[in-house]
Amino acid sequence: MPIQQKAPDQKGATRNVAPAWRDRKRYLWLLGLVIPLLVPVSWAGAAATGWGVFWWAGPILMTAVIPVLDYLVGPDSDNPPDSALAHLENDRRYRWATFLFLPAQYLSLGLSCWLWSGGGGVTLTELDRVGLLLTVGGIGGVAINTAHELGHQRVRSERWLSKVALAQTGYGHFFVEHNRGHHARVATPADPASARLGEGLYTFLCRSIFGSLRSAWCLERRRLHRRGRSAWTFRNDVLNSWALTALLFTVLIAFFGISVAPLLVGQAVIGICLLESINYLEHYGLRRQRRADGSYEQVRPEHSWNSNSVISNVLLFHLQRHSDHHANPQRRYQALCHADEAPQLPSGYATMVVVALIPPVWRRVMDPRVLAHYDGDIRRAALSPRRERALRPRR
Repeated sequence: MPIQQKAPDQKGATRNVAPAWRDRKRYLWLLGLVIPLLVPVSWAGAAATGWGVFWWAGPILMTAVIPVLDYLVGPDSDNPPDSALAHLENDRRYRWATFLFLPAQYLSLGLSCWLWSGGGGVTLTELDRVGLLLTVGGIGGVAINTAHELGHQRVRSERWLSKVALAQTGYGHFFVEHNRGHHARVATPADPASARLGEGLYTFLCRSIFGSLRSAWCLERRRLHRRGRSAWTFRNDVLNSWALTALLFTVLIAFFGISVAPLLVGQAVIGICLLESINYLEHYGLRRQRRADGSYEQVRPEHSWNSNSVISNVLLFHLQRHSDHHANPQRRYQALCHADEAPQLPSGYATMVVVALIPPVWRRVMDPRVLAHYDGDIRRAALSPRRERALRPRR
């Protein structure tokens, strides 16, 4: 809670001054380390009890525990005052939550490879292996979000740490496409990561994964061409990011054996799909309108779905305050603000990803909200090219 401060006046008496603002979530951000530490926690739980259910800690946490906690804890739409933003951004203690994520992430990855290959005398059943695979994949997916936070910063070392976080899933080109592609083209037909009204999650996954890869390569090729260089160089951020993944997987396979290859490939696929599922719901059905000159209007809060559920926001470093992130891409997570004019999801990201897995349910929940956002005018929503052509007036 804010504390009312007092200051002496010229006569020595005290007078009230503006209250000092305090971040009530200051120490909650360290809860973000719960997810990357899930594998050692699962191992400890399974060893202590003999219950294989602990290997399923990741999917249980992400699809059941977090949605329930989001509902019980509720939302928090409080914003820091403008006068506190600079102090918040410059407070280096907040960065430890993201810095510590990486060693915890790779502790889980290395430990999972050890257990998968029979280390520690642990015998995993096929069901245990599926649970461990999903748990590690979930960690990799959330790690892409941590990479997202680090990759937006001006500090060069943090941008390299972003690539390190992405190495687990082999999604290093996200570093290029998200920053220079998605942020420029969000909520337009040119952005593969902006979902269209009526587009199912599984269709979107294919379009976004391959479209983002193609876009990242084109962006880097053009950047290097302007500098008189070939795209086939390690200065290419797509190639050097993929090289980190190749090095990581080679080391793990050399150390633990070829038997861990299915784990490495499977967890990467799961992590990518989790990240793209979040992309799916962030801009679903939302479209920036064209100006008279054919260009698109500036990105505004109404072009991103937001949520203020406390638990998901803490675990995802305020990713759900997505409108402010697009308005201020380099603003650090602790300083992101709620936007009253942004459309709000009915629940947090964890719940909505589960809903998105069942397309008919998703459409029943979200399509009416998109139409209400555009006052019933479906022509203003993000539509597939075919639907747009069908709705054009005939001459």
